[in-house]
Amino acid sequence: MVKNGRVFFALHLLLVLYSCSGVLSKLASRYAFLSAGFCICYAGIIALLGIYAICWQQIIKRMPLTTAYANRAITVVWGMVWGVVVFKEHLGILQVAGGIVVLIGVALFASSDSEATQGE
Repeated sequence: MVKNGRVFFALHLLLVLYSCSGVLSKLASRYAFLSAGFCICYAGIIALLGIYAICWQQIIKRMPLTTAYANRAITVVWGMVWGVVVFKEHLGILQVAGGIVVLIGVALFASSDSEATQGE
């Protein structure tokens, strides 16, 4: 279980990294097309997505694809966190409720998946 816990933790760190590409994308939109700021943000996006692609392959070697892919939904919540923290956006009650639904769904899937693994 410790190994699976480490892989699960690595998956979520990777998903945080993946969500940062959205932050850089929004930052890039503040700059004129092909300006230095735009190019730096765009290069950051490409670098993050490259790292993500390589690490994603390593994650799905070590856990079922359905589990890994179901956990990607958490990036919606990270997007909300980055919106509030980085861009000072305000969340409405429906957005918060949606984030809670995503968290509950990910937690339910993770617990049902671990129960199925223990049953085997």
